[in-house]
Amino acid sequence: MTVSELQQFHQSSGARFQPIDGVEVVANYGDVAAEYAALRGTVGLMDLSFRSRLCLGGADRTRFLHGQVTNEVNKLKPGQGCYAALVTAKGKVESDFNIYRLPNELLLDFEPGLAARVTERFDKFIIADDVQIVDVSVDYGLLSVQGPRAAELIARFAPELRAPVDPLSLVAANDVRGEWYCMRISRAGTSGFDLFLPSGAIVSSAEALLQGARELGGRLFGWDALEIARIEAGIPRFGQDMDETNLASEAGIEQRAISYEKGCYIGQEVISRIRAFGQVAKALRGLRLAAGQGLPEKGAKIFGADKEVGYVTSATHSPTLQVNIALGYVRKEHNAIGTEVMVQIGVERVPAEIVALPFVPEAMPA
Repeated sequence: MTVSELQQFHQSSGARFQPIDGVEVVANYGDVAAEYAALRGTVGLMDLSFRSRLCLGGADRTRFLHGQVTNEVNKLKPGQGCYAALVTAKGKVESDFNIYRLPNELLLDFEPGLAARVTERFDKFIIADDVQIVDVSVDYGLLSVQGPRAAELIARFAPELRAPVDPLSLVAANDVRGEWYCMRISRAGTSGFDLFLPSGAIVSSAEALLQGARELGGRLFGWDALEIARIEAGIPRFGQDMDETNLASEAGIEQRAISYEKGCYIGQEVISRIRAFGQVAKALRGLRLAAGQGLPEKGAKIFGADKEVGYVTSATHSPTLQVNIALGYVRKEHNAIGTEVMVQIGVERVPAEIVALPFVPEAMPA
């Protein structure tokens, strides 16, 4: 498979492209509403090959990574995975990962454009460790199947495969496509799976999956539809809702990404101290905007009692709720559920309410 072959597949389906973090991705296929409807109601297929993918090999790979990230890696058995953050010594987020334990490697799946930076960070701490870091994004692609009928599509694509059941678990397959993996992961608050496939099998696999999706009433979907569903599900995205200025404890990922029982890792002292002394100064919250108002831009100010108390990170119109919603950081004095605030949109301040996440009740991240 070449980049041009994959791009041709998208173009033949009406793809419209846009840059995300310096990487070109499919924004949509000409009908965001229909793509969103498939994602929520039936099944959607998305090419995520633009995401960063690293494999860690070597005898010390597990111990090394365990000392770098916020979640348990030592306890993972082959076929298991976890979600974790990479933080600085001050507890600030440098990246987040889906980590999978393969038989002889650890696979890291994370946001686009970060592979070189993460590799550089790891290299600084590999001293006498037997650890090799390999960028496998060229050799392997990533297709994602999301929606209520995702399991049905996987069964059609690979009838002999027993799909993984637990969140972030995986199963291996070896057939005409080569050696590949199926991971259970919700990227939009619905049932979902990722397929980690050899590059040579990506286009043919995408064609087969698309045919199966259409038979189930689904279709291809792009970044625009995914972002709507992601925000509805209250799933923060690195680079959008959290970055190097945010503490991991305030970014809305604490329950999924941080273990307070594991051994020492970089940034642990700060994160443990924050927990010991109580609530962080600000935290990521959901905002439900007043009907009929526009969408705030990233960085738009949030006010409470005429005082600036936070800022917006993501915003969208929810087709399910028929209302505008947003994610943003709000200071602890003003971020209780039900609190009324004002959000800057253009030159005006419009009413909004702090609400529980996820916005859509059935949208629960795996």
